[in-house]
Amino acid sequence: MAEIDAKSGYCSRTKTFRSLRKSLHLPPKDLPLSVSSYALSLQPDNPIANPTAMIDCATGRRISYENFFRQVDTLSFHLQSVVGVRKDDVAFLLCSNSVKVPIIYFSLLSLGAILSPANPLSTEAEISRLIELCKPAVAFSASSTSAKLPKLRLGTIVFDSPEFDSAVASESSEIDRVEVSQSDLAAIMYSSGTTGRVKGVMVTHRNMIANTASFKQHRSSRRSTAPAVTLTMVPYFHIFGFFAMLRAVALRDCVVVMERFDLTKMMRAVDEFRVTYLMVVPPVVVAMVKGDAAAGCDLTSLEFLGVGAAPLGKGVVGAFKTKFPHVVLEQGYGLTESTDPSQGQSEGLRWGSAGKLIGSCEVQIVDTESGVALGPNQRGELWIKGPIVMKGYLGDAEATGATLTPDGWLKTGDVCYVDEEGYFYVVDRLKELIKYKGYQVAPAELEQLLQSHPEINDAAVIPYPDEVAGEIPMAFIVRQPHGSIDEAQVVDFVAAQVAPYKKIRKVAFVNSIPKTPAGKILRKTLREAIAVHSKL
Repeated sequence: MAEIDAKSGYCSRTKTFRSLRKSLHLPPKDLPLSVSSYALSLQPDNPIANPTAMIDCATGRRISYENFFRQVDTLSFHLQSVVGVRKDDVAFLLCSNSVKVPIIYFSLLSLGAILSPANPLSTEAEISRLIELCKPAVAFSASSTSAKLPKLRLGTIVFDSPEFDSAVASESSEIDRVEVSQSDLAAIMYSSGTTGRVKGVMVTHRNMIANTASFKQHRSSRRSTAPAVTLTMVPYFHIFGFFAMLRAVALRDCVVVMERFDLTKMMRAVDEFRVTYLMVVPPVVVAMVKGDAAAGCDLTSLEFLGVGAAPLGKGVVGAFKTKFPHVVLEQGYGLTESTDPSQGQSEGLRWGSAGKLIGSCEVQIVDTESGVALGPNQRGELWIKGPIVMKGYLGDAEATGATLTPDGWLKTGDVCYVDEEGYFYVVDRLKELIKYKGYQVAPAELEQLLQSHPEINDAAVIPYPDEVAGEIPMAFIVRQPHGSIDEAQVVDFVAAQVAPYKKIRKVAFVNSIPKTPAGKILRKTLREAIAVHSKL
């Protein structure tokens, strides 16, 4: 039997890291089960514990779990009997965050339909590409974005219309039973497209069930017996927001829904609704640390801050713990193709780490040059295997073959390492590493360092072409209000703390850093701005 290190989970014979957590309690693979039914089955037996499902942050309107279940059933009946939605029909969703979105999601999932949510800010050309890829039968949209959609077989349902409100408020009967296999597609999620053409990630019910099970099994102990209240600004069309919704239902948490992020409104909502769990992306943490939006707000209810979508620097984590000592910072790691392989929980106290591998999964750290699997504290590309790994890319066998190995390993494209105690550290994206005279420079490391400067509000680092070095690190800097830091000071600040090959060698000052809704830096946009950076 192969020996597995009791601390790191590393098996020297197979050169893999195994999870040291308990295996996930998953239903048998051949049991027909949708993720919506599974999430509902996990709810606590005592319904009095938290009767409220959602709160509309803008209006304060509350929806009870009883009403949530009723509206899901009513909408399911309407979609099946009136609209004609059938199993395996693709539903394209162009929806910003709303208390209606979880109702739509759960209704479609219960019917065996395949969700395909997209950013409502997408252009008509971008939407056309997605429509061509997923071939939907029906669409859901707000009235403000419905004109972007073409005519579909079952039409477009406008969810902020009187007709929709009438549909979820009408009388309903039992829907025709739909048998959903765990291997069936539950969703087609879209990769960010920041490094190339957007791809449709095929996520199965089994993938989502495994992820939901990990939330339930690894939930942190709370210091309070008051009802759990979650606030998330992460879009529901993003994998992070999607699973935040499933997590809340499975744990029977109340969710405060914000349509769009506003730091001051977020802090006021924590105070007003006694939020206990806040789910954010790294730029929000930076803003919380450096801003004064919390002034005058009572944040004593806040117990946990969950962070994902991009690495968070040790400096920012330290500053956060100093400013909010009563809040446990939980860092996790995941991408659309792998949902959520690690969860920080209270392990977020290991500053800079993304936590430990969830149960029932294993990883390899693979040398990018030799392809050899590495051991603890060695950097390489992260490969993942387990029930959370996607089925593949929709209609793209070439991309699927390049990302998934025949024996089920997902090549993440992320440079990571696992320490001697099994904690994950994300260094950067493999494709984003800067090659300076043969040395590899991680932009994320420099960005985290820059963000620790008191006069820098935000920063991004990209490669700048250089005849001698090949590439040099260039920084885009957003100054703090009334800040006066100049290029020389930026260069000197970094140079004093890193090896010579990592030094910033060019600086541009900008008003903001372009990012995806999930908080990832749009480096492609910055690369396009290099030619005119002197004008910025």
